Amino acid sequence: MGLRYSASRARAASVTLTAVVLALATSSCGLLTGRSQANEIGQINVSSPDLREGKPLPREYSCKGDEGSPPLRWSGEPLPRAKSIAIVVDSHTDPEPAVQWVVYNIPPDWTELGPNATENLPDDNIGQAAATSGKVGYQPPCTNGTYRFSVYALSGKVEVQESASLPQILKMIADQTIARGRLSVVNIE
Repeated sequence: MGLRYSASRARAASVTLTAVVLALATSSCGLLTGRSQANEIGQINVSSPDLREGKPLPREYSCKGDEGSPPLRWSGEPLPRAKSIAIVVDSHTDPEPAVQWVVYNIPPDWTELGPNATENLPDDNIGQAAATSGKVGYQPPCTNGTYRFSVYALSGKVEVQESASLPQILKMIADQTIARGRLSVVNIE
């Protein structure tokens, strides 16, 4: 009886989480819902020495590899006004949209994260949210689909309690976004 109850609760939680992620993914800001206080959202250029827009995700950054997160670089005019930077990696591919990684409170003067940043974040003030899987850190893509590496310049720091949920953190990022940019890749297994 207990096992059936646990399986039923896990299924219900999974369905609820999928519904929340799907609702967020279909909103006008992608996964981020909320209203930025900025009058106009600026543009950030996002690049990587290992990723190319619209091209396949290198195997070493998928669940078949062991490199962790790929290196990312960003630049843009609004960055001097930013108080922090956030990165969200997600898939909006049906039928299972998912968040693969959320890292926030990156110092505003940083313009890149090196490879496997999940394991090597050099600043204790940088936070990471639990991904859709429930695990904290970069969750390498395993399914076929398009994965978006989005960088957000924020008007403040993301101030959350340790128990904050993924939707709460994403809303806080959305509410403070003053600029954003994206690099999309395709995972093909």
